[in-house]
Amino acid sequence: MELNAEEKAMLAGERGEAVKKAIEYQMEVGNFWGAKRFVPVTNVHMMGDIEVMGDGGLGFLEETARLGARCVVGTTTNARCIDFTHCKHLGQDEGEAVKEKRIIATLQKMNVVTTDTCINYQTVYQPHLGERVAWGDTGTVIYANSVFGARSNFESGPAALSAGLTGRTPAYGFHLDEHRKGTFTVEVTARLDDLADWGAVGKLVGESHQSYYAVPVFHGLQRAPQADELKQLGAALASYGSMGMFHMVGVTPEAPSLEAALGGNRPTDAMRIGDAEIEAVYRGYKMGDGDARLVVFSGPQQSIFEMKALAELFDGRKVKEGSSVFVTTNNEVLSQSRKLGYAQKLEAAGVTILEGVCFYILQNLSPMRVANKWTNMVSNSAKIVNIIGAHRFNTILRRTADCVEIACTGVLK
Repeated sequence: MELNAEEKAMLAGERGEAVKKAIEYQMEVGNFWGAKRFVPVTNVHMMGDIEVMGDGGLGFLEETARLGARCVVGTTTNARCIDFTHCKHLGQDEGEAVKEKRIIATLQKMNVVTTDTCINYQTVYQPHLGERVAWGDTGTVIYANSVFGARSNFESGPAALSAGLTGRTPAYGFHLDEHRKGTFTVEVTARLDDLADWGAVGKLVGESHQSYYAVPVFHGLQRAPQADELKQLGAALASYGSMGMFHMVGVTPEAPSLEAALGGNRPTDAMRIGDAEIEAVYRGYKMGDGDARLVVFSGPQQSIFEMKALAELFDGRKVKEGSSVFVTTNNEVLSQSRKLGYAQKLEAAGVTILEGVCFYILQNLSPMRVANKWTNMVSNSAKIVNIIGAHRFNTILRRTADCVEIACTGVLK
């Protein structure tokens, strides 16, 4: 890789051992992807939790901090695996909770803002068109690339932290113009009245085009989507297809027209998705043993508008005895929800609200499933329905109101 004077100084150790190690690591990443240079970044979003990192990751962080590491650009954290308020109730390991607190303290020592959220783009930082960032969570990256027109790749934990320390990242992937052009088209005529419908679109498109560099161009929609709908679409595309970007004609900034979004590319495919295709997604889930005792609203965390909608649906109702309902969100949204009364309505109905976590990365989740005799998991998030399978749930995607009805009646449909 070609280095400028500042980068050569970092490599020579003039900014300390931690920065030297960071840029060495980034050069390995850059060489792997064929990057020729670095580009500066203005914001970093990284994963940092004990369930994902383990003892080795904790040791790495503490050693990096001991070397005097300090982030030089705004750096935030993704969702954690433990809500300390509910740790004991959920049967999570107290020793792992202590380690989780060590991770938080270590990150803060390195000038990381521990926001513990996978919806940073809704509540913390919104990059602008063309801005280069180094974000690590797949849902955040596809939202940044697509909806904001910012530029990022899926940065691994060490790569994201390194970007925070050096203020740059290798120039490959979606930092380059050639990879940001649409590669195939998707005409959408379905009504898409619920968040889960948008996730279903992501499932259909992602499953059939599993490639990081596949960039769908959506067109023909009946209306412009809202932020939460784009959130569910992007998270599903990234989950089912490992996609890092999409265009939506007349909606996303790099797609004023179908032709502009394609950028001269000849589409490799032309999909069409109508109401029939969406309904087929819902019918395609196996009902398992009929158990309906676990409903989850998570992955991504809930926005303030999602919290409001759920509060209205659960208002005056009760979760079926023996059933569990989980909602996850970040501190900012939860604080607002308590101020506005949404959280109180949910809790009065028997809903458990978890702060700063996402359900699918909860520490000790598999033993938790066994202890609670959960078999099916129902959610309105296509992303979590896909990625939680490793914990051996039978997962079922349903629209939001249907999820609430299942939670309160205990009847799976």
